[in-house]
Amino acid sequence: MKGTLLETTSSNSRADEGSSRARSFIAAICALLIAGMVVAGYFYLRKRHAQQTLIAAQAEQLHASEPKGPAKIQIFVDEAMSKGDQTLIGGTVRNISNENLSVLTVDLELIRRKGATPEKALVQVQPSQLAPQGEGHYSLSLRTADYASVKLAGLKGGATSSSLVYITAPGQKRSPEKVEAKTIIIKRPAHGNDGFLNTPDTPSRVP
Repeated sequence: MKGTLLETTSSNSRADEGSSRARSFIAAICALLIAGMVVAGYFYLRKRHAQQTLIAAQAEQLHASEPKGPAKIQIFVDEAMSKGDQTLIGGTVRNISNENLSVLTVDLELIRRKGATPEKALVQVQPSQLAPQGEGHYSLSLRTADYASVKLAGLKGGATSSSLVYITAPGQKRSPEKVEAKTIIIKRPAHGNDGFLNTPDTPSRVP
C-alpha cells in the first residue's frame, strides 16, 4: 500500500514538474516574441524618423537654393509646333532687369511616352548676351513619338549657372494646319433623268 502511494506521489510530482517546465518554456517564447516586437518597433520608428529628417533637410535646402528678389527674365512659351515626325519646342526670353545677363539656359522637363520617365534638358538661349530689354530665343526639336509632354522647369545664367527669378507668359500660337482644297468632279450618267442622280429606279447610297 505504501509502495502504491509513493509511486502515485512520484508520478504526480513528475507531471507537475513537466507542466512547470512547459509553462516556463511558453513564457520564455512569449518573452522573446515581445522583445522582438519591441526591438522591431524601435528600429521602424528610428528609420521613419531618419526619413522624415532627410525629407525636411532636402526641402529646406531646396527652399534655400531658390532664387530670391525681383524677376530678371520674362519667358514667352510658344505653343509646340509639329513638323513631320518632329515637335519643335521654343520661345522668347526677354531681359526685364537693369543689368546685362549672359549664358542663359532654359531648363526643360521632358516626359517620355513609355514609362512616363522624366528627363532634363538644358537649352541655350541665343544670343548668349542680353542687354536690358534685349531678347533671345531658345528652341529644341524632339521626336514626337518619344515624348508626351514638356514643361518649363527653370532658368539659369552666368558663369556659375545660378538660378534666376523669372516670370512666364504665353508666346506665339501654333499656326493652323493647312488644308489642301480638292476638286471632285462628278460625271453625269449617260442617260437623262431630268438632271437628278438619285431616282426610284437607280438609287445611290449616301455614306
